[in-house]
Amino acid sequence: MTETLDLSPDELLTTTRTVRKRLDLERPVPMEVIRECLEIALQGPSGSNRQTWHWVVITDAEKRAAVGEYYRRAVEQYLAGPGAAGKLHAEDPERGPVQRRVGDSVAYLGERMGQVPVLVLPCLQARTLPAGNQSGLWGSILPSAWSFMLAARARGLGTAWTTLHLTYEQEVQELLGLPEDIRQTVLIPTAYSIGTDFKPAPRQPLDDVLHIDGW
Repeated sequence: MTETLDLSPDELLTTTRTVRKRLDLERPVPMEVIRECLEIALQGPSGSNRQTWHWVVITDAEKRAAVGEYYRRAVEQYLAGPGAAGKLHAEDPERGPVQRRVGDSVAYLGERMGQVPVLVLPCLQARTLPAGNQSGLWGSILPSAWSFMLAARARGLGTAWTTLHLTYEQEVQELLGLPEDIRQTVLIPTAYSIGTDFKPAPRQPLDDVLHIDGW
């Protein structure tokens, strides 16, 4: 078992951040460590205990570069749009500077995704998507993806929750040889973090978003 950081449960939950600029692109990540994190992820919830998840771990340099190029194109399109992180709340004196830093870090990772040592792609087997309520479907994989990130943080790894690669979902599917009934979710770049001193992020006050017994 890999040595883990001395973090309380609350510290682990509040300091597992999206890491972009502090990913160590040069240090290899042993597959044993990735497997440990995935074993923990498999303890996540699964609707009706179906466990129809699959985890694609990409370490091949050429495939990482190819996925990274699709991600770079998607980031370029995203940053040019009105909803980009660096443009949201731009005039807000408190949130504006934070959002601009987020936009800068998104651009940074966009140029380097293909250089990250390990890319993890949680997938779900589903031949068709429900026409209505899909929360049960995605709820059977996304919590496990977060569990993977928590386990990685505990082992000194940095990760990021990214979805922009889905702009090129079909291309990535063909690149990786994924069957037609395999649905991609988040793309999680995984590397040792440069330093482990992450802190809770600024968030809205709880009372601004809390509703009890109704809206």
